[in-house]
Amino acid sequence: MAATLCGRLLPKQGWLPLTQSVRHGSKAVTRHRKPMHILKQKLMAITEYIPPKPAAPPGALTPRVKPVQEESGLVLLLKKELQTVFQDCKMIAVIQNNATNSEDMLLLKHRLHKHGIKIKFIPNQVMRSYLADSPYINMGPLFIGQTVLFVSKEPKVKEMLLSLRTSPQMVLLGACIEKILLSRQGVLNYAKLPSVTMVQGELVSGLTMLTSQTASMLQRHPAHLSLLLQQYLKQQAPAGSTNEAPGESPPKAEETA
Repeated sequence: MAATLCGRLLPKQGWLPLTQSVRHGSKAVTRHRKPMHILKQKLMAITEYIPPKPAAPPGALTPRVKPVQEESGLVLLLKKELQTVFQDCKMIAVIQNNATNSEDMLLLKHRLHKHGIKIKFIPNQVMRSYLADSPYINMGPLFIGQTVLFVSKEPKVKEMLLSLRTSPQMVLLGACIEKILLSRQGVLNYAKLPSVTMVQGELVSGLTMLTSQTASMLQRHPAHLSLLLQQYLKQQAPAGSTNEAPGESPPKAEETA
């Protein structure tokens, strides 16, 4: 009996009371950190201390000496050929070769040979090494990838462009025409210029026209002066002797009868 009463009266383990205390009133005050102003952030970033990097002790970094490579005989031969090409040829065009087969290249060579244009295959490394010590150093950026040279002793730009129309794999990058470096658009504009013979003919015709005009203007005043003098003599002569020749006397009446 006592055990049952104690079991009922004593609380069991894990038992919770039926009533719980609830806190009423304002919320708890929590302090939040105020964000820094943007101007202050910029000022702090600018004035932040950056410690200097420790310098390397002397002798720790040894300079690298590049080995001097002697050029082979083939490279020297190609450089000599390039020197003669730049001295003798007035047109040197740089063309990009986009996987042109041997048959199309042979046809293009034959088509260009009719106009006196030759194709030169020179490695880009040799071209850059030659152009680095020459006045044509600005042509160096054109030699990227597979490139070929179209050279001729006379600037036959129109013939070259007509031949390139039949070979879409060959793209014109630039050219050096009469010691002047031109871009692709510059070469197209150069091809639109008239030929030298046509310009010379126009110049000669203009000069002859000017000389003829000058001669006519010089002859105009003396001719006009002579006409005025003749008219003055006619006006000063008597009325009856206008139709008589000078030095002849008028016929007498008996002779005429």
